[in-house]
Amino acid sequence: MLPTPRDTLFAVNQIQEDFVFSERVAQVFDDMLDRSIPFYQEVITGTAKLLDIFLRHNDTVIDLGCSTGTTLLQLARLLPDKGLQFTGIDSSPAMLHKARLKAEMFSKQDQVSFVAQDIIDLEQADTGAFLLNYTLQFIRPLRRKEFIRRLFANLRPGGILILSEKKISHDPLLNRRYIDIYHQFKLERGYSELEIAKKREALENILIPFSIEENRELLLAAGFASVETFFQWFNFVSFIAIKPE
Repeated sequence: MLPTPRDTLFAVNQIQEDFVFSERVAQVFDDMLDRSIPFYQEVITGTAKLLDIFLRHNDTVIDLGCSTGTTLLQLARLLPDKGLQFTGIDSSPAMLHKARLKAEMFSKQDQVSFVAQDIIDLEQADTGAFLLNYTLQFIRPLRRKEFIRRLFANLRPGGILILSEKKISHDPLLNRRYIDIYHQFKLERGYSELEIAKKREALENILIPFSIEENRELLLAAGFASVETFFQWFNFVSFIAIKPE
């Protein structure tokens, strides 16, 4: 397997600027996800179950903001008999380079491909499923409505959108307590107080989460008929949204 360097980007004063998906981040990104996203693997497993239910044989699955390709490679492993074609789209050359190496290593390059593109400009008609895992929160709020509408238009009838996001609560007490619980989660996974504080500072004004209600309204306004959560852990949530037949 490809080595997975430990995420120590914020352990010392290595990064002073805003968070960007650079070569340095790509090198440690798999470790960063495993240690920063609660139940990351379980959400992928749940996504596979939903794809198995709602997708047709030979459907296309597009992961928007695919990073190093972990999600698509896991889905290809979990759904070997579905005949699905997987495409990962990302604007980071460093992330895509690592994703392609992993696809070759697992002999999945015929089933899983990767494209360098800004996901905002996507045009991929008749797609079976779009995945937006912890990606929408990095798109400026004013652009999200039109972006979700574009995804809806490019899904085939009956197609689905899987959306996973960090969320905020409009209840100040709950919001603060959820952040505290997440802070403890990261401490338990080996991040220091300094690393947590520095990463939070780097992501300020870059990662802008919505509440569950705001995300649901965004999806319903785009035309999705059914919008439900299928996973939640304090300030993390995953939705499935279904386009009418």
